[in-house]
Amino acid sequence: MSAEAPPTDAPPAARARSAKSAKSIGPLLLRVHFYAGILVAPFLLVAALTGLAYAFTPQMERAYYADEFVVSSPGGTVKPLSEQLTAARATHPEGAITAIRPGGGEKTTQIDFTSPELDEEHAHTVYVNPYNAQVTGQLTTWWGSSPLRTWFDDLHTNLNLGTVGFFYSELAASWLWVIALGGVILWFRRQRGKRMLRPDLKAGRGVRRTRSFHASTGLWLSIGLLFLSATGLTWSDYAGVNFGNAVDALHGSRPAVSTELAGATPAATGGGHHGGGAAPAEGTPADLTQIDEVWQVAEANGITGSPAITVPADNQTAWNITEMGALWPMDRDGIAVDGATGQVTDRIDYADWPVMAKLTQIGIYAHMGDLFGLPNQLLLAALAIGLITVIIWGYRMWWQRRPTRNGTRAIVGAPPVGPGAWQQLPAWAIIAGVPVILAIGYFLPVLGVSLVAFLAIDLLLGAVRNRRRTTTIPVSPAPAGTRIEDKKPVAAPQGESRQGADAT
Repeated sequence: MSAEAPPTDAPPAARARSAKSAKSIGPLLLRVHFYAGILVAPFLLVAALTGLAYAFTPQMERAYYADEFVVSSPGGTVKPLSEQLTAARATHPEGAITAIRPGGGEKTTQIDFTSPELDEEHAHTVYVNPYNAQVTGQLTTWWGSSPLRTWFDDLHTNLNLGTVGFFYSELAASWLWVIALGGVILWFRRQRGKRMLRPDLKAGRGVRRTRSFHASTGLWLSIGLLFLSATGLTWSDYAGVNFGNAVDALHGSRPAVSTELAGATPAATGGGHHGGGAAPAEGTPADLTQIDEVWQVAEANGITGSPAITVPADNQTAWNITEMGALWPMDRDGIAVDGATGQVTDRIDYADWPVMAKLTQIGIYAHMGDLFGLPNQLLLAALAIGLITVIIWGYRMWWQRRPTRNGTRAIVGAPPVGPGAWQQLPAWAIIAGVPVILAIGYFLPVLGVSLVAFLAIDLLLGAVRNRRRTTTIPVSPAPAGTRIEDKKPVAAPQGESRQGADAT
């Protein structure tokens, strides 16, 4: 609760002490939380709904692409990869083979082909039963992802709108941590101890009860929401670039095996090639008959966790075999093999990765719902449903605070604190806060630009309210003989909290 103002006849020193004690970050924090919640919540709602759908794409893929992905009768001896490549080539005679993901168990083998009509991110993927070398189907994939998974991925990241759509997801991720962290601080200022962890069921129906559900649930979700915000920003358009530059500066990027062979002819400049690097001027295509020996060398060296075999661009480049398993983060070892000699020319194990690279990889897989499989998916679903619920409660509070008496017809409630909230900041908050906000706005440009937009909206609304207040309104004179003390104050509108109570 805000401190009671001293009487007007109090000494100047007392009034100064009262003004000093009234200085607080609470009013501004509450106002920012309100505007961010109202204006950004629709983007967060869309992100939560699309993320909820994306989390379960593995199950949808398995059902929708059962013919391509799943071996109907697994068992027996797996055919050599060279035989499986021959079967795939018979189905897809054009294009170069760029990658092979060997199958096993219930999984089919996936073989990627280039095509003139596709960019380097896409490929025609042929699926082969590893037990009988029969082709089960063909799809156009994006970095190995099926069309269904790619569609849901794009829906979550850019609403399938392309470059313009990426602004929506970056705006949501940029503000999610601000809203979550601000909400926790505001709830802590209002409640203490165990009372923060549960809604106030004793509160009467109205904004106070809704707020207790909104805040306590948000507190339980806060760690997960901060995680989703941080990991989502790592691959955003603008903040993601800054994050990548910071990781590079800290030497925390994920290492990759070198496929350069000793004594190989230097690569010619220009003319990129799918699979890595420019092809030598006199180079010849890689010998695909080496695939069986290369795969045997990889298995002998412990490369077994969902491996991807990258076909070299030419015969002067090594084969790259890297584990791509997302279920367990330690399955990320990789080696380079000289196809002519069968020698391992380079190796990088997950244990040798920088700590920053490990954390980034784990964070990405956890955000996508791939880490540890179904438990990760269920946790993401709980976060998404919780966020949707908190957003609904937030809008309900806005509606509950609307004036409902004296003929007022406002649809929703006014902001809980006046536009002068920033004037109540203590000096230390201004001195320390301005550089921090500028730094955050630079590192997260979408957040910085939208914050300026929110400020402009707030100033505009404040100017409109001030203009209305200065408009002269005729007042009917009181009846003769009426004393001033007989006039009763007008009650506050139902659902409208006192400004001082809501501000702290």
